[in-house]
Amino acid sequence: MTGVRFVAIGDSFSEGVGDELPDGRVRGWADIAAQGWADAAGHPIQYANFAIRGKLAWPIVEEQLEPALALGPTHLSFNGGGNDMLRPRADIEHIADTFSRVLRRCDEEGVTLILLSGANPSGQLPMGSLIQRRGDALSAAVLRRVADRPDVVRALNWPDRELSTGAYWSDDRLHMNSNGHHRVAARVLHALGYEPPAEWWSPAERGAGTAGMAYYRQHVGPWMRRRITRTSSGDGRTAKYPTWVERTPQ
Repeated sequence: MTGVRFVAIGDSFSEGVGDELPDGRVRGWADIAAQGWADAAGHPIQYANFAIRGKLAWPIVEEQLEPALALGPTHLSFNGGGNDMLRPRADIEHIADTFSRVLRRCDEEGVTLILLSGANPSGQLPMGSLIQRRGDALSAAVLRRVADRPDVVRALNWPDRELSTGAYWSDDRLHMNSNGHHRVAARVLHALGYEPPAEWWSPAERGAGTAGMAYYRQHVGPWMRRRITRTSSGDGRTAKYPTWVERTPQ
């Protein structure tokens, strides 16, 4: 395949939060997959990423989809709904409708959709059973909407029991660490028909994260304050790659 132009839209999952580089920038599965795609295909690809942390599913579609399509991509990846599921009155069918909207616009523009489900953090989180139920329901609702579309590239992470274990998650237990982002990137490449590096599937050694009251002070407290003040971790942020950047084989 030549002339690949890959753009990602979404929230913190696709922005790459949790996979921070030494200089403070976030990398994440989409960055890793873009480079891996170029390496596996043996030719450069163009890559853009509009994802911004904290975004709900419909704002992702309303704010990111059209600018992403305006670049003329060959492939567009979409994941959303993780932040919606943490809200008290999450409407699962309404969230899943975003996937139908994205697919319809991709069809109209002749773009291949890469459909991702998020990784499952419920085993590490307070209210984990609620998040599990909502995630299961959202996954089922989205899959119903693409059941007759074998042309949609599927990289489904929610059912991955290994990915839900602690070795793949950052200290906040809500975002994947570098191990998790590499495993998701491996699944994306595999779904595209390439063989990712074997080490992407398995975690590097990692120490224990924050626990007990320290976890609630450092992570749960700030999250609750944002809910009370109706602010988002993405407020004031812009897309990290709003125009094409080239990834060449290494």
